Amino acid sequence: MKEQKFIHEGLITESLPNGMFRVRLDNKDVILGYVSGRIRRSFIRILPGDRVKIETKAIPRIGSRRNGRIGSRKNGRRIPKGIIHVQASFNNTIVTVTDVRGRVVSWASAGTSGFKGTRRGTPYAAQAAALNAIRTVVNQGMQRAEVMIKGPGLGRDAALRAIRRSGILLSFVRDVTPMPHNGCRPPKKRRV
Repeated sequence: MKEQKFIHEGLITESLPNGMFRVRLDNKDVILGYVSGRIRRSFIRILPGDRVKIETKAIPRIGSRRNGRIGSRKNGRRIPKGIIHVQASFNNTIVTVTDVRGRVVSWASAGTSGFKGTRRGTPYAAQAAALNAIRTVVNQGMQRAEVMIKGPGLGRDAALRAIRRSGILLSFVRDVTPMPHNGCRPPKKRRV
């Protein structure tokens, strides 16, 4: 099935790093856009107030094909309480939803949510991943959850904000980032 694409016109309201920008469309919606394709980002200057044409496409409802299959197979199971694990590295953010026994119910990552390359490490990508992972479990009746956050990535706070906005009551939020008690010996110093 071919993806349906739409062309909109709008005004840039804010310029962001990595070739990204916020656009206010003519119908007053504000969306996040980015320069794509083989265009060298360093040669294009995107300034607030510029008028642009932007191509949009619908975001798929579920992050990956595998995710959808799991959701349809386990829809009969009601899960009132669960644990949401957020693993935020500098390159990606993975959100896994499990039941209280630790069995995976749903998962999504910035990569499966349609982000590629350096954009996977952005807070917006983490937010999209969290929403994709939670969408299936909310349909299965999850009302309460515990949140375990691991890693130093930019997506930590954005994923937590998306989880809060989803309507699930959070019993607690715990940081489970592994901290060594001076464990492994570091690699030797580089000689330049």
